[in-house]
Amino acid sequence: MKIVIIGDGKVGHKLTSQLSEEGYDITLIDQNAGKLQDALNQLDIFCIPGNGVDIEVQRQADVPHADLVIACASTDELNMLSCLIAKRLGAKHTIARVRNPLYYRQIGILKEDLHLSMAVNPELAAANEAARVLLFPETSKVETFMKGRVELVEYKLTEDSFITGMTLADFYRKYQIKILVCAVKRGDEVYIPDGSFVLQPGDKMHIAAGHQDLESFFKSLGKKNRKVKKVLICGGGHMCYYLAAQLMQAGIQVRIIEKKEERCEELCELLPRATVIHGDATDQELLIEEGLEECNALVALTGMDEENIILSLFAKTRGVPKIIAKVNEDSRAQMVEDMGIDSIISAKSATADEIMSYVIARNNSYASANVEAMYQLLNGRVKAMEFIIKKECEITGVALKELPTKKNYLIACIGRKRKIIIPNGNDHLEVGDSVVVVTTNQMINQFSDILA
Repeated sequence: MKIVIIGDGKVGHKLTSQLSEEGYDITLIDQNAGKLQDALNQLDIFCIPGNGVDIEVQRQADVPHADLVIACASTDELNMLSCLIAKRLGAKHTIARVRNPLYYRQIGILKEDLHLSMAVNPELAAANEAARVLLFPETSKVETFMKGRVELVEYKLTEDSFITGMTLADFYRKYQIKILVCAVKRGDEVYIPDGSFVLQPGDKMHIAAGHQDLESFFKSLGKKNRKVKKVLICGGGHMCYYLAAQLMQAGIQVRIIEKKEERCEELCELLPRATVIHGDATDQELLIEEGLEECNALVALTGMDEENIILSLFAKTRGVPKIIAKVNEDSRAQMVEDMGIDSIISAKSATADEIMSYVIARNNSYASANVEAMYQLLNGRVKAMEFIIKKECEITGVALKELPTKKNYLIACIGRKRKIIIPNGNDHLEVGDSVVVVTTNQMINQFSDILA
């Protein structure tokens, strides 16, 4: 599959890295020759210096024969125009990154007129991720499959949990809750556990289940349903707007601290039910004055990773029960997790996951099973993918215990006619099923790739 990426910013670089690692034929266009040289030194790709809206530059990148063009340059206008030109030159599919809420509200018309295959909004994708965590505060990360009917959550096992020292098989037997622990990070190691796996304090568990079953799981751990009612958001950018709108719709009180007076005025108009404070969120006295210690959650969304990290650590010292920090740099995100702030969101990662899902789906559109969604967990060390079984094949109608699957592949969940199945060896797959597969191996393009 031949893919042209326009723009070597945060999103563009992450996509280029992931797609080239998966073996796709990648050409990268950017006006910064120095950045292109760095990318060329690190990755097996082809680079073209120049402006992505220049027809001659697109021709040099062989856009007319591209299967997909992804435009993630600095502005929405550049991205949409680049995609329009690419489509006119003959590119089969185009994806534009569109961040402005005004444009995104009209994305249906824009997609039709510009012949876009897909439009992605990094801030909206990250805001959705933050909202899911705030609505399920016991977790540090929540991804959804099967149109929201199945959740894959990240939960860290505490020292005082009574299920430590218990095997997963014993836990499933004792509590009879329809959940599946499909990945565990312990120290630097990541496991796809079987029934004999023994849980230990500090284990970072990834659990697949329906919403009600997850609530039952946390209740069995003695966790009270501590709903988030008051949220303080630091930083009033696009992500803040998308997140605040979702939270207020769910009945949650929102206070926003924003440094720029002009943006405060805009937010007051856009979010009349939110309390907007003009000030510097890194001012400790202001945070306390504006009710930090009475909040159920703090969300740090300023434009600087370092500020978000400092704000999160300060909130932790003040006993805020739920803290979410936007940290785009992967190395910094790992650092923050080691400091005990485990709810980290990244706009570039959320965007890359959305686009990767589309790329894989296009690549196997004629296979027996289509990719519907894809998420990368634990800094890309675990992949979770949802497939739709489209037709009868070697994997349908066979008991799962008789399917010879490769090591470190796990069928975590099956969706069948609005029913959620946490599978055992006697279950089987049928045409029309949604199937979630979790693996620590490389990305799979076809469901049959899990077979030995």
